Amino acid sequence: MTDRTSVIFGNAIDKKTVKAAEKSKAKYIKKYGDDSDKDYKLAFEPIGTLSHMDVRNIVFGENDMPLEGKPLIVGNIRMGFGHYRISIAMASCARALGFTPYWLDLASFAATGSDMIREQNAMYSMASRISQKSRLFNHFLWEPLNSEGFKKITYNAKDQKNSELLVPIFRHIDKDIPYIATHVWPSQGAVHAGMTHVVNAIPDNWPMGLHLSEGAIHTVQTPFAYLGYKTLEGFAKTPLRGIPDDQLKMVGCYVDHELLADLKEDNRLRRERVASGGPVRILMNVGGAGAGGDMFKAMIDHLLPYIDCGEAALYLNTGDHADVFDRIAGQLAGRSDVRLLKNDYEALKGHVSEIRRGEAHGICLICDNDIFRAVYSTNLLMPVCDLMVTKPSELVYYPIPKLFMKHIGGHEVYGAIHGREFGDSTNEYPTKKGVCAALDRLLSDREIILHLCDRIDELKAQGYYDGAYECVRLAAGLKE
Repeated sequence: MTDRTSVIFGNAIDKKTVKAAEKSKAKYIKKYGDDSDKDYKLAFEPIGTLSHMDVRNIVFGENDMPLEGKPLIVGNIRMGFGHYRISIAMASCARALGFTPYWLDLASFAATGSDMIREQNAMYSMASRISQKSRLFNHFLWEPLNSEGFKKITYNAKDQKNSELLVPIFRHIDKDIPYIATHVWPSQGAVHAGMTHVVNAIPDNWPMGLHLSEGAIHTVQTPFAYLGYKTLEGFAKTPLRGIPDDQLKMVGCYVDHELLADLKEDNRLRRERVASGGPVRILMNVGGAGAGGDMFKAMIDHLLPYIDCGEAALYLNTGDHADVFDRIAGQLAGRSDVRLLKNDYEALKGHVSEIRRGEAHGICLICDNDIFRAVYSTNLLMPVCDLMVTKPSELVYYPIPKLFMKHIGGHEVYGAIHGREFGDSTNEYPTKKGVCAALDRLLSDREIILHLCDRIDELKAQGYYDGAYECVRLAAGLKE
């Protein structure tokens, strides 16, 4: 196993940081056990929600099952919803290009490396929720950590050492299978395990040492991110060597094939609905950490008069947060125009089919305790909605007019800036008053939404949304 902790892209890491990284790995081994000699055999099973993509989930089994077809592995972890959403986009485009996609969630196994990931994810999710309740915590700790702390190249040294714990899971995976990672740990783990065709799909617009995985091809969605990783400026107090050309590619936005295949027609219907004066269909999404409850309550209360007079219809996906669903359902109790879809994915699919060319009114509240259905419910709704209200996370890059509410973590700020500059999104509105005023403006001046639709068509024609296809081609060594 090559040492990727003490030297990163030719940049030497100080001995104190290396020692701390080694101590971190040793801590997890002591806590969860040393499984470096374990012989984890792998099997796979279908993922029902993603059956239209023929995605198979890799699990531990009693006997090794050979991967079928032209396999391409999507390595990921459940951290919020973003990395799963990007993984689905990769699997979708892999299937469209003739591959059989396999799902490898490295946080899902009974293994030391998986325990390490789950512990860190739990801490991150807890901190995300605290940041929305404590201004002091957010200002002095969470914002600086997400924007500057994770940026330092020294942060990468600890992750590189910890990700060595993931190697046993890869023991029975063919080293030459195309592999796309949608979080840095699955990328680092694959590289440490000797896999030869690894793409590290970087999700954020803000360049950070956190996302470095030397030995993989790093893909980014934006020019800003490309320049940041090419130079590694700001990753240390002194100038650093950047990522070499053969390990860094700007590919465009990571978007599902299903969302792109009929985008032109989806946008035509969107313009038609908005211009007709009927209800503007607004889609809101609660993130994976379940934060932002007060902001959602304020927006819902503000939109009720518009819904009552037929100027807006609201779709709110609370993901797998049943507590959020129940709280909002209580807020809306007594209204006759509320559709509650809790763990009823088939009903949601039927409703989406009905409103594609039909009418939509009132409020639809959605929740599902299955993570795949929770995430993909938003994918079902995007093509039939007119405006998406979201924090500026992975959804920044999706082809629907977007209104940005307050970010969670300083790195998300730069996603909002990118969406605004490229023209398919609004500014970020960090306060209840600001986001509600923005909703007023968009509902009273619908030309803004029509303008955003025009820009989406222009960006689609430029290949702006084709990043997931490009990641598949890079992993598989394909030419255009």
